[in-house]
Amino acid sequence: MACRVADSMFLFMGPHQKPSGSHKILAHCSPGICYLKGERVIQKGIRHQQYLLPKRKSRVIQAVAIPVVPSPADTAEYRKQLAESYGFKQIGEPLPDNIKIKDIINTLPKKVFEIDDVKAWKSVLISVTSYALGLLMISKAPWYLLPLAWAWTGTAATGFFVIGHDCAHKAFSSNKLVEDIVGTLAFLPLIYPYEPWRFKHDQHHAKTNMLSEDTAWHPVWKEEFDSSPILRKAIIVGYGPLRPWMSIAHWLMWHFNLNKFRPSELKRVKISLACVFAFIAIGWPLIIYKTGIMGWVKFWLMPWLGYHFWMSVFTMVHHTAPHIPFKYSNEWNAAQAQLNGTIHCDYPRWVEILCHDISVHIPHHISPRIPSYNLRAAHKSLQENWGKYLNEATWNWRLMKTILTECHVYDQEQNYVPFDKLAPDESQPITFLRKALPDYA
Repeated sequence: MACRVADSMFLFMGPHQKPSGSHKILAHCSPGICYLKGERVIQKGIRHQQYLLPKRKSRVIQAVAIPVVPSPADTAEYRKQLAESYGFKQIGEPLPDNIKIKDIINTLPKKVFEIDDVKAWKSVLISVTSYALGLLMISKAPWYLLPLAWAWTGTAATGFFVIGHDCAHKAFSSNKLVEDIVGTLAFLPLIYPYEPWRFKHDQHHAKTNMLSEDTAWHPVWKEEFDSSPILRKAIIVGYGPLRPWMSIAHWLMWHFNLNKFRPSELKRVKISLACVFAFIAIGWPLIIYKTGIMGWVKFWLMPWLGYHFWMSVFTMVHHTAPHIPFKYSNEWNAAQAQLNGTIHCDYPRWVEILCHDISVHIPHHISPRIPSYNLRAAHKSLQENWGKYLNEATWNWRLMKTILTECHVYDQEQNYVPFDKLAPDESQPITFLRKALPDYA
């Protein structure tokens, strides 16, 4: 029987030898006896291997393998402490390397993949009704209640995005034309071009938490952070206090530049852009004509900013935490990224209803073909079969504070380095957030 004394470290010295380094021990074992071969741990300036036993003379000795103490990150107690400090309910165990996405998909009930037309159109009814109610609230509310009306209406508008989101993943209808029409119309009040978003979002799912390839947010590059004082200040503000609205910058950068799309995609991209510009050209003047510039601010701009708040927060929370790594393609593992690298977060129930359970996000990354109304059933199945690997949280101040003040610049060893450790004199916005944000979990 061949075995390895698992990374145990031994120091062999003769009676007159001084310690000169440590050795890893390879052991070929039969019951009770091990034949040992030592390999010197490589140190700076040492390029050779050293054998503990002379090459021409073998000795048989008995050895005891000292059990390896688990890394702190591998212990349940450490993960529990980490979860509490970050604002999580649970930080999952690392998923074994040999697990594939298909292994996880195969444990899901087949019914969670079924499209139900009644439930799909019910979600449309919920969003249209709640958005119309929000506009009514804005028209009737006194000025001091307008923030509440805007919050409701912006959240309802996020439901339109989730409906288009299901259409893009072929999880709304069995009719592709219906999905394209509904998806395009659902995105119009948000002035979001449906096809450009769909193409880039597909890449996000294919390359989740992959450095350079993921089209959603990823850590700031150190080279980018150091490239210009002006850019550095903009990044600090953008990834700090303005981060709950950074999806606006993402929307502008990724969805209107034709150079970001393949030639085969351009026709559909241009049609979507034409629809968005038509909505702006017709819809905005009508709103202004009926209600004035301030009416446009009240009835469209403020709810739109409310939508982008949720768009930013959901995106942040789904994939950003100090313990969740972004990896290069040669190190990336799909199952680990989708199951271990995606976060389930519970929000107030009214938010989850208006946003059609988009926050139940882990099953959506296991298979985007699961309709939004089946995500809870799929998540329950994942909890039963893969529960110890899941990252779960309830939306709270500490969770947001952790993301806004810690998850900044990419670092291969630590995952993230905060801005105020790299540029303390320029990171006043981060210092302010550390002091101002509550630490409640």
